[in-house]
Amino acid sequence: MSTAHFRFHGRLNDFLNPERRGRQVAVRFRGAQSIKHLAESLGVPHPEIGQVRVNGRDEALEKITQDGDSIELHPAANGYSSEPRFLLDCHLGRLTAHLRMLGFDCLYENDFDDPDMAEIVHREERILLTRDRRLLMRRIVRDGYCLRSLEPLEQLEEVILRFELTGRIRPFHRCLRCNHPLEPVEKERVLDRLEPLTRKYFDEFHLCPACGQVYWKGSHYERMLGLVERLKTMRADTQRVGATQPCS
Repeated sequence: MSTAHFRFHGRLNDFLNPERRGRQVAVRFRGAQSIKHLAESLGVPHPEIGQVRVNGRDEALEKITQDGDSIELHPAANGYSSEPRFLLDCHLGRLTAHLRMLGFDCLYENDFDDPDMAEIVHREERILLTRDRRLLMRRIVRDGYCLRSLEPLEQLEEVILRFELTGRIRPFHRCLRCNHPLEPVEKERVLDRLEPLTRKYFDEFHLCPACGQVYWKGSHYERMLGLVERLKTMRADTQRVGATQPCS
């Protein structure tokens, strides 16, 4: 039997049992076990892990653990190098709508199963958003985040901070129903689809060319703008450490 000593930093402690948080954890194992495998045996999904230090040296998660190794794991750095494209699991419909409202590409179906989602994020190079840590642990999932909160607006803040999206917000650019980019449309083209008061008080409209949904700046518009402005002023150092609700 071999033993390695793990220490998890920052928000990685959210995934640990309370008695293991913020302290060195001794992990006993047999045979050839990777750091990734042992970390996930403690409940920490590999997409949440960034820098790996073994005996004071940078290493990869796939490194085979040796008896006596001292391993430090840091959370994945905030931010995302390319344009983020998300896939959300079937429990995150309201978060999907919020992210689409801010202009982000979000794939969502309420009947996706776990193997489908893992395959899609791998094939389409999407970021998986979920509260199911076991789904994040699937081998082919590379990029993902386990939401700590159960509240959609708090989840939205988590995603904006984790992936540093404030500078990429493009509100009212994407269809809330089907995710397709919207296009401006002349009022006359959609006049027969509008309620009398909408015809009277509004002149600027957008149309989803995929599903045909019509959008205008109704009473919800100012509330959405207030949310957008608040999100744009959030700082990354407000990220909470410690789960609002433990991930499943």
